[in-house]
Amino acid sequence: MRRLFPVTYETAAQPSGEAPGTDVTEREWELGELAEAYAYPAVSSPWLRANMVSTLDGAAQHEGRSQPISNAADMRIFGVLRGLADVVVVGAETVRQEGYRPARAREAFAARREAAGQGPAPAIAVVTASLGLDFSLPLFTSPLVPTLVLTGAAAPVERIAEAERAGATVVVAGDGTGVDPARAVSALGALGHTRLLTEGGPRLLGQFVAAGVLDEMCVTLSPMLAAGDAQRIAGGPSVPVPRRFELVSLLEEDGFLYGRYRRPGRQPE
Repeated sequence: MRRLFPVTYETAAQPSGEAPGTDVTEREWELGELAEAYAYPAVSSPWLRANMVSTLDGAAQHEGRSQPISNAADMRIFGVLRGLADVVVVGAETVRQEGYRPARAREAFAARREAAGQGPAPAIAVVTASLGLDFSLPLFTSPLVPTLVLTGAAAPVERIAEAERAGATVVVAGDGTGVDPARAVSALGALGHTRLLTEGGPRLLGQFVAAGVLDEMCVTLSPMLAAGDAQRIAGGPSVPVPRRFELVSLLEEDGFLYGRYRRPGRQPE
């Protein structure tokens, strides 16, 4: 892996013949280095980060799953982002399609999480209006940290009771059956979760984008073409005016690009 932006070495150290500002160092990055590269900024209120992968032609999935368009380095970054988060926010459809399981504790992040006052692993927070989930799955029955279910005040009472019997913590973040994105972020913050990570799916990410609550976008550009009618990384209605984000860093390995973008105006404290 090599860093394309920002440049990390002095101009005097450039190899002969290379253009100014070109970092040609390519090597295997340790997990600690990736953790530093993707560290959350120092903020007191919730910071919502998204992580998605897209092909060159804009597909976020192939045959309903993201794994076929990913690679080993993308999965390492996926694991690092989870290792840094307080909670992973995911839509119910993605839970069903991707077969979500509880986040696990990783020794490589144990000291870092303890120093940050975090638990051994991030909680999974599932956004769902109907609570149409299989509460007998390990995600609900045997997580290291209790799974959260974000829903609306008018969600089916019997399904809420079933979720709670399975051990999940139900959080109301909307007046109707649906979840209000801003209220979801605020509710998670009230529970002490300030390092938020959403892994989609596209519909949920689109809701966060439309609500203007997304602080950071981590996106892997996969050097693949998928065609077909797969979803983009964000779905739903378009925003009135496209929102511009600022490039924070750009890494590359084996033709895959790993970009990190930040919302202008939301800066570390």
